[in-house]
Amino acid sequence: MGKYFGTDGFRGEANINLTVEHAYKVGRYLGWYFGQGKDHARIVIGKDTRRSSYMFEYSLVAGLTASGANAYLMHVTTTPSVAYITRTDDFDCGIMISASHNPYYDNGIKIIDNKGHKMSSEVEELIEKYIDGETEELPLATKDNIGAASDYSVGRNRYIGYLMSIPTRAFKNVKVGLDCANGASSNIAKAVFDALGAKTYVINSDPDGLNINTNCGSTHIEGLQALVKENELDIGFAFDGDADRCLAVDENGQVVDGDLILYICGKYLRDHNELANDTIVTTVMSNLGLYKACDKIGIKYEKTAVGDKYVNENMVNNGHVLGGEQSGHIIFSKHATTGDGILTSLKIMETVIESKLSLSTLASPVTIYPQLLKNVKVKSKPAVKEDKVVQDKIKEVESILGDEGRVLVRESGTEPVIRVMVEASTDDLCSKYVDEIIKVIKDQGHLK
Repeated sequence: MGKYFGTDGFRGEANINLTVEHAYKVGRYLGWYFGQGKDHARIVIGKDTRRSSYMFEYSLVAGLTASGANAYLMHVTTTPSVAYITRTDDFDCGIMISASHNPYYDNGIKIIDNKGHKMSSEVEELIEKYIDGETEELPLATKDNIGAASDYSVGRNRYIGYLMSIPTRAFKNVKVGLDCANGASSNIAKAVFDALGAKTYVINSDPDGLNINTNCGSTHIEGLQALVKENELDIGFAFDGDADRCLAVDENGQVVDGDLILYICGKYLRDHNELANDTIVTTVMSNLGLYKACDKIGIKYEKTAVGDKYVNENMVNNGHVLGGEQSGHIIFSKHATTGDGILTSLKIMETVIESKLSLSTLASPVTIYPQLLKNVKVKSKPAVKEDKVVQDKIKEVESILGDEGRVLVRESGTEPVIRVMVEASTDDLCSKYVDEIIKVIKDQGHLK
């Protein structure tokens, strides 16, 4: 974890801890870094629908062109579309301006390498040093070395065409609900589903710069649940602000989260001999019910730290083709290098149509265990992890739960917080054991 860049880019409240000066310097450094040894670096930029995204776009363009890079603007588009175009159109890197599922007043800068993956931490560290003035000032481009900016909305259109080419069957006569979170999927998702023949019912696709993720999308899925039930739809999909996440709703209005999506799509790929190594990649936050269901059908799994960045690293290093998070970041490496919400919805549709089964039926083998997570502010995260009394308490709860539950106590990557999570057969047991562990942390004097 860097000073500015976390697992999902440089994120903060616009003009509070992520400012136009930060964006300008990010642009200056990237333009110079990728321009070494060539006339002009080629860098593509996309943004979501937040009001501040325009401000950061212009600041990045100023920095890039001042360092001699050419900037190509995809305008409002999704994070996975920027990753796709960066790798397919031979850009030196891509930049996405978005704070994903966060409120409108937050924003972020995500940097994507020329292979479509998130930028290496080594490059991010170099950018941080430049921002903090720990390196020499970079030369400004002059005369014909100054970069230029140009429209590249064709990239977004090519990405839409790519999505349309992926499904193996048309969606004719399927009634589909889409919640676009008033975000970047608003001008893409409906076009894709309409072209594939679905009868679409769309909500939250009128962004005004301030309503992105507000009581809508994958973090507020109750609106989509109501849409599906009221209109007797076959299925529904909810995206987040930059559309790198997708959660689904079955025909009964029940939520199908990332764990269930991994099971459904993992089984489908395995049954069609397309699940490399018979393995899916999860994070430590995935539900015990997913693992038990996978054990029953012989699907193996690996666990990474929280963050789709770590899921992707594991997939790349080990040749796995499916991985993701409970939150709906799902990576299908045959088709994409990042989590892609719209792609995920298309792969779920393919599974439903090919199997001739409803989404609820496909999800039914997985029994999701109740899960409770509480955050506690502490004086020192390492001190908690090293405290023998705390660790003994965790082991005691683990022993009591056995195979019918689990405990996860981990540090926040960005806050002075310890996260205590328990899964068990009932909500009451989850609450009981989370509170018992927190009490021990408190009694040991660790609370802030």
